[in-house]
Amino acid sequence: MTEPATGAPEFGEAFRARFAELVAWRRDVRRFRPDPVPEESLRACLALSRLSPSVGNSQPWRFVRVADPGRREAVAASFLRCNAAAAATYDDERAAAYRRLKLAGLREAPVHLAVFCDEETGAGHGLGRATMPEMLRYSTVTAIHTFWLAARAHGLGVGWVSILCPEEVTRALDVPVAWRLIAYLCVGTPAEEHADPELVRHGWQARHEEGAPIVER
Repeated sequence: MTEPATGAPEFGEAFRARFAELVAWRRDVRRFRPDPVPEESLRACLALSRLSPSVGNSQPWRFVRVADPGRREAVAASFLRCNAAAAATYDDERAAAYRRLKLAGLREAPVHLAVFCDEETGAGHGLGRATMPEMLRYSTVTAIHTFWLAARAHGLGVGWVSILCPEEVTRALDVPVAWRLIAYLCVGTPAEEHADPELVRHGWQARHEEGAPIVER
């Protein structure tokens, strides 16, 4: 029988440097190679995501692997409708720039994962969310981010597709009514590697190098 580990692990300077590199290389990927994702890598990333923090230890995330071609096609159709509607909200120059962007890898990505928040979960017994019920959704986002970093560490890329109608996706995937769509993820081996965000590279929005200032009160 394995004895439980005692004491906090030590994370040295080399680890911290590698972790910073991992965070910097976590990119929103839209271009994928057709290579299948190794099942052991996908399962390892999902296992790590389950260690994410959650309000009241509620663990409300629900990962749905979308493999059925008809369901995938319904999601892609929702993207096309929503993407056209979004383009129409910009003026001519910005609309043209928008249409030039590749904003999803739905056709190329070998793995699709829809991530839902179970808003009626009994786990956690309501602790920490009576005044902020949205904490369930925030907890689900932490699992998504953990999965994203783990995927990058396994040489995989992840693209978060938000240009979708949540109700259409929920109906297409036939999940419980209490599940709220938080993310639709495309997963696979990146077709190209870049340290800078694609939206920066294609001139849509520059990165704020300093980030948000810390405000003191």
